[in-house]
Amino acid sequence: MQQSVSGRYAKISAIYLGAAGTGWMAAQVHVPLPWMIGALVFSTGISLGGVQIKAPAMTRPAGQIVVAGSVGLAFTPAALESLGAMFVPMVIAALLTIAAGFLVAWVLMRLSDVDAMTATLASVPMGPVESAHLAQRYGVNPGPVVFAQTLRIMALVLLIPPAILLIDGSVADPSETLRNMHWTPTGATLLIALAVLGAFAFKMLRVSNPFFLGPLAASAVAAALGLPVTATPYVVLAGAQVFLGVWLGAVINRELFRRAGRFVPAALLSTLLMIVLCLALAIALSVVTGTSWSAMVLATAPGSVTEMALTAKVLQESVALVTAYHITRIFIIIPSAPLLTRITARLTHWTPPKRD
Repeated sequence: MQQSVSGRYAKISAIYLGAAGTGWMAAQVHVPLPWMIGALVFSTGISLGGVQIKAPAMTRPAGQIVVAGSVGLAFTPAALESLGAMFVPMVIAALLTIAAGFLVAWVLMRLSDVDAMTATLASVPMGPVESAHLAQRYGVNPGPVVFAQTLRIMALVLLIPPAILLIDGSVADPSETLRNMHWTPTGATLLIALAVLGAFAFKMLRVSNPFFLGPLAASAVAAALGLPVTATPYVVLAGAQVFLGVWLGAVINRELFRRAGRFVPAALLSTLLMIVLCLALAIALSVVTGTSWSAMVLATAPGSVTEMALTAKVLQESVALVTAYHITRIFIIIPSAPLLTRITARLTHWTPPKRD
């Protein structure tokens, strides 16, 4: 038994080392969110190769706490002012994004013949972690759901910031700002302490996805109040991304592709449709509000708040506005995700498939 336990620890250690190494290589070629994408690509690759990955349960909440706490720091007094000034357009954008998600779900059903529950969880931009949690609760295979959600995030990160930065032409390394964020030992410790308290407070209140929303709320309030919180060292943020990347990649395995049929190309097409719909929303809001098109594209992107806020910061383009739009959408979609799922289950008379 002792040898078996040692073998499991050695295996998971090797997986994380490989994931971190792939993240480092991605960082060398300036891939956006290199540590998460690198870890995701690595863990997905070995999972598809037949290696069974059992990520420790604590890695998901640990990664969420660090990443969410870092994201909340962008919610400065200036962002709070932007939220108040454009609250109605932000709420409308969030609601239209949900509507676009259901439209994309309908298209995904027609293209791949998946059931309504799978298509909804795969298409409404609630994030891979939350969608996987809800899939497991409703007896849905989480593999296709996480694949579609992750594909959307990867497409957003790989397409939108590079495209905008290419058009701008003045930035060589979009991750430099994140690497050089100011931090102090006391400020970073305070941030993590508040993030952990926020996570457990939301868990006690039974709020959906507490290990993301709790830290996000705590750090956002701290930043808005001007408390002496700072970013964590970049290595901590990179490690959190590796944790999440490995956990997400482990869900996508060889069996998924064996049974996927038309789902994989259908998911790709539906992802592109979601991006196009949100681009159209961005242009419409740009015209109505008088905000620059690039800021609105970043603000209405259906996911990847960290990279979109960073891109805005690098471009010195309405960072507060972009952050406020994303946080508003997050706090509307994620808490309402269980309700949206229950409504879908009732309307479609969903019953979980029998397990052999």
